[in-house]
Amino acid sequence: MELRILAYIISLLFWTSCSSEKEDYVPIIENAKLEFTVPANFPEPSYNITLNPPTEKGFELGKKLFYDGRLASDGVISCGFCHIQDFAFTHHTHIVSHGVNGALGTRNAQPLHNMAFMKEFTWDGAAIHLDVQPIIPITAEVEMNETFAGIIKKLEEQPEYVKLFSEAFEDQKINSDNMLKALSQFMIMMISANTKYDKVERNEGSVFTEEETAGLELFKSKCASCHQGTLFTDQSYRNNGLPIDPQYNDIGRKRVTGLEGDIYKFKVPSLRNIELTFPYMHDGRLKTLEDVLNHYSDGMADSETLDPLFKNPNEPLGIPMTTQEKQLIITFLKTLTDDDFLNDNRFSEF
Repeated sequence: MELRILAYIISLLFWTSCSSEKEDYVPIIENAKLEFTVPANFPEPSYNITLNPPTEKGFELGKKLFYDGRLASDGVISCGFCHIQDFAFTHHTHIVSHGVNGALGTRNAQPLHNMAFMKEFTWDGAAIHLDVQPIIPITAEVEMNETFAGIIKKLEEQPEYVKLFSEAFEDQKINSDNMLKALSQFMIMMISANTKYDKVERNEGSVFTEEETAGLELFKSKCASCHQGTLFTDQSYRNNGLPIDPQYNDIGRKRVTGLEGDIYKFKVPSLRNIELTFPYMHDGRLKTLEDVLNHYSDGMADSETLDPLFKNPNEPLGIPMTTQEKQLIITFLKTLTDDDFLNDNRFSEF
């Protein structure tokens, strides 16, 4: 897999040269920069904003590309097909991603928010930069199943795209580099940082209920080792004891690194908007938050790479939790739902 992705990245150098040579581009108009503001309680972004600063026209182009089925070989499956705003940019209808002609993937669509603060992408970290992440779903046979040469040809035939690319980028070219940068400009602006939790943390007038406070304390003692900090992920890769699904036998991080020590390890997801991002786990096998906590308390399967956090001497595998403690943790997790983000018209398709 890592060689395949390296090949894609190298191919970008070629695809970039496969750009429109049309002479009828619209002259560049004023393209104001968008304000990218790091929330007061957030870390510094991992994405280097100075190398691709979001602009009004770049964002507009990225949004249009995100929701356009032309990026797929069937003209239907867009990025937004599997990443729906109402569900924090995940997909409830399907347990695993559905691609062109009904093709089935093997993994659950991840939510899209706070991407500028993430270091690596996908469940196994196959993409090490946001600008190259879309290459994977666009070219995967079971997802969008398209080539960049094919996409560029389709975009060049659309006057609205000729205009948008010319307005968004100084070189005015329709090419893979500009296309990926525009998608990144759209995604890095997708910041979810206005939950009840954030308002409490920033002392903005909100106060936790007694149950939410109790849930937070339990969360700190039982969950925060992996789901750390304001992003609610340490961005590591761990084997969390899921029994092996023989249907997929997904080897996780090993698919990227080739290391036996990475087998069955997947990226620790952010828990922001977790109330709405079901089904859970990399393959969507768990339907509810109750199911998730039941897995951690009673459903662990042992293996050589099971994270040491779940191994307790002379005790069963997992994290001991009572039914009441689980409900309190879930009550706290619901304070991580960001209604402002979910209803932000800047990111909506229509």
